Amino acid sequence: MTELRRRGGGDQDSAENISDKEADGDDRLAFPDEGDGEMVGDSKAETPDAPPSTDNTPQCLNKALEGLSSRWKNWWIRGILSLTMIIGFFLIIYLGPIMLIIVVMGVQIKCFHEIITIGYRVYHSYELPWFRTLSWYFLICVNYFFYGETVADYFGALVQREEPLQFLVRYHRFISFALYLAGFCMFVLSLVKKHYRLQFYMFAWTHVTLLIVVTQSHLVIQNLFEGMIWFIVPISIVICNDIMAYLFGFFFGRTPLIKLSPKKTWEGFIGGFFATVVLSFFFAYLLSQYQYFVCPVEYDSETNRFAVECEPSNLFMIQEYTLPAVVQNALRWKTVNLYPFQIHSIALSSFASLIGPFGGFFASGFKRAFKIKDFADTIPGHGGIMDRFDCQYLMATFVHVYITSFIRGPNPSKVLQQLLVLQPEQQLGIFNTLRNQLREKGLLPPAVEEAQ
Repeated sequence: MTELRRRGGGDQDSAENISDKEADGDDRLAFPDEGDGEMVGDSKAETPDAPPSTDNTPQCLNKALEGLSSRWKNWWIRGILSLTMIIGFFLIIYLGPIMLIIVVMGVQIKCFHEIITIGYRVYHSYELPWFRTLSWYFLICVNYFFYGETVADYFGALVQREEPLQFLVRYHRFISFALYLAGFCMFVLSLVKKHYRLQFYMFAWTHVTLLIVVTQSHLVIQNLFEGMIWFIVPISIVICNDIMAYLFGFFFGRTPLIKLSPKKTWEGFIGGFFATVVLSFFFAYLLSQYQYFVCPVEYDSETNRFAVECEPSNLFMIQEYTLPAVVQNALRWKTVNLYPFQIHSIALSSFASLIGPFGGFFASGFKRAFKIKDFADTIPGHGGIMDRFDCQYLMATFVHVYITSFIRGPNPSKVLQQLLVLQPEQQLGIFNTLRNQLREKGLLPPAVEEAQ
């Protein structure tokens, strides 16, 4: 972690000392002032400094790059570590959906840890009772709720087979609410005089972190079940845009883009946009050819494994498109054969390039508010895990909304999973209703009708 800037910097404004007394005269509001890091309150204490930055770059890299300037040394470190992470990402994809779910869960926990740790370090001197314990407890509660919903939706056959799971699924939301309510009561009981406001501030800190991190990671997994291509392409697009914007900015950047991130330039932003759209278009073409990537991820109760075999939908079948007249005159082509998903990839890459970076700007604003450079120092040259996934979470939400708005139709497999959880008499009632509907429409074959 980079060191928090201390009071007295040459370009900092003097802080105001504000005493905000409650009716009983004891409760003080003590938050870091945005100007210079002082604590607002009668104590005039300074914000506790974060531990000094540590260089966790492997010694072999430091030795190999010791003759380079700091700018080029950072370039090579970022490049080598980025390549390593990309190779690791494709290895995880090869291991299958269950490994991807585990990795998403691990990334979520690490991101939550990094954000909560910042709050704990800033306010460590107060030693707030149960702050970290309750934060992790709420994380467990929220994950139990979301992952329980996923089990109920996608693992109906497994739930039907295991009686304890039937009980947990049936009363899942009540159990989730009871668990959260227990944490809520523990928080109220932990309130301490003189720290009321700060405790409620940290309570809100925890819940906003849960909203940003856990909810978005749940949407990532929801996208994965729609087909691995909806997981791989969006993540790859964000990584591609990050790399391309960095390269264009590094070599051609001259015009600052936004004050929150002084190193971001318009050249990098625009160059990253065009490079991302082109590369994602061809990447979508490559993945659309394989069932492993395009088929919805479904749980096979017979083999107790995830199945990714299906007849690809029209979205992943080659279609012929007539080009606009202007393009026909320029390229001398009248038609072009594409996968429809390639067209959707343009929308995804445009969002990742134009709106996605605002997730990074938001994270930059957060870090500047607490005068830190990175969320952590987990990855040399990159910072913490949250520094790498600040744009991914925004992208996950967009992909989920995009699928539900423009792609997803009725899902027979998901409906069947839900039907399997019902009681036998409920299943029979649905069967009779469906049979009558098909008979009225003339869709029920005579042989089936006689058999009934």
